[in-house]
Amino acid sequence: VQLQASGGGLVQAGGSLRLSCAASGRTFSRYSMGWFRQAPGKEREFVAGISRAGGPSYYEASVKGRFTVSRDDAKNTVYLQMNSLKPDDTAVYYCAADTAIVLSTRPDYWGPGTQVTVSS
Repeated sequence: VQLQASGGGLVQAGGSLRLSCAASGRTFSRYSMGWFRQAPGKEREFVAGISRAGGPSYYEASVKGRFTVSRDDAKNTVYLQMNSLKPDDTAVYYCAADTAIVLSTRPDYWGPGTQVTVSS
């Protein structure tokens, strides 16, 4: 599957952005989907994931309550709504897809990433 993320940009602290990730192929619903991010000088980290087939979503602790991951299987798209953004959220955000029921730390597929910059 090929993934293409969009929606990144520059926003002030406290603002919102919505990332989208469109996937190719006809088996999108079979993948667990999610988002990772990598800040400068740091390792890539998990942000949010959503299981396949109407399963649960799950979040990294620092974004819980501020970010919401969702999916539209009819559109082969996964979203990340980011509210109350903080400068610490600045990173390149990567969309990921996994054949596992729950998104793993090493998903099967990665998108190319989209930059999110939060100014203070």
